[in-house]
Amino acid sequence: MADLDPATEERLKAALWYHIGQFVDEECLRQNFNATPQFIGALTELVWAQIANASKDLETFAKHAGRSTVNTTDVLLLARRNEGLESLLHRFVEDLRVKEGRPGQASTGAKSRGKGTSGRGASVAGARRGRGRTKMN
Repeated sequence: MADLDPATEERLKAALWYHIGQFVDEECLRQNFNATPQFIGALTELVWAQIANASKDLETFAKHAGRSTVNTTDVLLLARRNEGLESLLHRFVEDLRVKEGRPGQASTGAKSRGKGTSGRGASVAGARRGRGRTKMN
């Protein structure tokens, strides 16, 4: 979100703070808890940072795929480390496709590059794939 002017960023943060405050207030009433304004402010900053990181990652995934628009493939890729979220999103995408009459895989048609199912670099790094460079003897 680095490309936002300061006034727009401030308005977005204020709206986020308001909605998080509403949500926290509702939950506090329901759970019989109390939350301070400092807690709501800190939670807002945490959520803002998560949104900024996620948006940057989504833009990077799309750019890496040679696209200028983020699509469902990028969102599914972002959720890959959270199995519960990933399966929920896969089901949602598949249900949406069925409703729209577009049956297909929930992976949104990602194409294989002909390197098998082991992934890039699997023949070299094996089980250590994705953990940086290792010295091979």
